[in-house]
Amino acid sequence: MRILLKSLFVAVLLCAASRTSESADQWNVLFIAADDLNCSLGCYGNQDVSSPHLDRLASSGTLFENAYCQQAVCNPSRASLMSGLRPDTISVYDLRTDFRTAQPDAVTIPQRFKNNGYFTRCIGKMFHNMGDLDDEPSWSVPSMLNAGRHSDTYAIIPEGKKPGSKLGAHESEDLPDETYRDGKIADLACQQLREFSDEPFFLAVGFWRPHLPFLAPKKYWDRYQRDSLTLPDRFAPPSNVPEIALHDSRELKGYGPDPQNMSAEERRLLWHGYYASISYLDDQVGKLLKTLEETGLRDKTIVVFWSDHGFHLGQHSLWCKTSCFELDARVPLLISAPGFPEDNRTSSVVELIDLSPTLAELCGLPDVDIEGESLVPMMKDPSTSVKKVAITQHPRPAYFKAVPEQMGYSVTDGRFRYTEWRDWRTGNVTATELYDHEKDPNEMENLIGSNQYSEAVEQLRNELVQVAPNEPHE
Repeated sequence: MRILLKSLFVAVLLCAASRTSESADQWNVLFIAADDLNCSLGCYGNQDVSSPHLDRLASSGTLFENAYCQQAVCNPSRASLMSGLRPDTISVYDLRTDFRTAQPDAVTIPQRFKNNGYFTRCIGKMFHNMGDLDDEPSWSVPSMLNAGRHSDTYAIIPEGKKPGSKLGAHESEDLPDETYRDGKIADLACQQLREFSDEPFFLAVGFWRPHLPFLAPKKYWDRYQRDSLTLPDRFAPPSNVPEIALHDSRELKGYGPDPQNMSAEERRLLWHGYYASISYLDDQVGKLLKTLEETGLRDKTIVVFWSDHGFHLGQHSLWCKTSCFELDARVPLLISAPGFPEDNRTSSVVELIDLSPTLAELCGLPDVDIEGESLVPMMKDPSTSVKKVAITQHPRPAYFKAVPEQMGYSVTDGRFRYTEWRDWRTGNVTATELYDHEKDPNEMENLIGSNQYSEAVEQLRNELVQVAPNEPHE
C-alpha cells in the first residue's frame, strides 16, 4: 500500500508538472513600455490624472509600488532592463553606447524568448531610438517605428521650418490619435495581435509618450482643467543638497522654456501637457488590452507595463531626468499574468533588472547569467520580498559622455534613500545625501551630518558597496 501511495503521489506530481509546463509554453507576453513616465497614474494615487486603462490593468494583476530603474536616462535604463544587467556590467552610461560592446554575449529578454521558439517582434521604442541601438538579435523580424527623434512627431510644421525642428515643448491639435506616432504604434500592434495564430509570441510595444515634446490630440488636453491641477508648494532644491546632485534641465531648454525663469502659468501649462500625454498613452494601452480580449488571447498572455525612468516637472528645481532623486528613480511597474491573484499591491522594493528572471520563470525558460531576481514570489504573495534594496545610479556629466567624471550611486530600502557621489577615476567619495521618506517623502532635506541617522547611513552604504564596490576606474 505504501509503495502504491508513493507511486500515485509521484504520478500526481509529474502530471502537475506536465500541466504547468504545457501552460507556460502557451503563455504569450505583451511587453508595453512608456518613455519618461513617473508614477503619475490613478492607480499610484495621483487623483489629477485620468488613466483608466492602466488602472484597470493594475487591478488585474500586481502593482509594484516601489519599483526602480537602474539609471534615469533612456539608453542606459533600457539596455540594463533588457539585458538584466546593471549599468556597470554593460558599461552604458550615455545615449550612444551599445551594451553589446562590453557584453557581446548578453541575452536580452526577447532574445531568450526567441531562442526558445517564440516569435518576437518590436513595434515602437524598446531599446534606445538613436542610431543602430535596436539590437537585431532580439527580434524575429525587423522593428517598426522604433527610430527617429522625438521632435519628428509634431503634427503641424510651420512654413519655413524643417521636419525634425524643435517647435516648442507642447502641441494640442484637434486631430485623430493616429496622427501622432503613438497612435500609429497602437494601431500596428493591434493589427499584429489579430494576426497571431498558435505560435507563442513576445510582442514588445514601446510608446514615445509622455516624453517631451508633450504632443497629444486636443481631446486629451480637454480632460483637464489647468487651474485645478495640484502642483507642489515648492520648486526649490533640497536644503543642504550638494551641487552635483542637481543639473541645468538642458533637455527642456532645447524646446524653448527657460527652466530657471519660468512663470507659474508656464509651469502649469507644462504640467497640463504632461498629463494630457499620459492620458493619450493610456488610451493607446487601452486599445491593446481591448484587442487582446477580442482576439481571445487575454487568458493566455502575460501583460507587463513599465517605464524606463521617472521625470521631474520642476520639483527640486529640476525638469526632465538625469538625477538620483526618487522622482527620477521610481517607475510604474504592472504585471498581469493568467492564474495569479488580482488587485495585488506590494510595497517591497524591486528593480527593472528583475523583469528578465520574472518572465523566464513565468514562461518556464532556462536560466541565463543575469543580475536580477524573479518577482514571481511577490506576485503570489505581496507581503514577500526578494531583495533588501534597489540601486539607481547616474553619471556627471549626463547624456553624451561615455566615460563619467563622477558617478552618483543611490540606494533605497523603501524608507531611506542614501546617495554617494564618487570620483570615477579615483573612487573617492565627493558628496553624500540621505532622505527619510517617512518624514520627508518629497526629499526636501538632506539629512547627512545628523547623528540621528548615522546607523541608517551605515546600513545602506554596506548594502550599496556589495553591489557597487567603491573602487577606482583607470
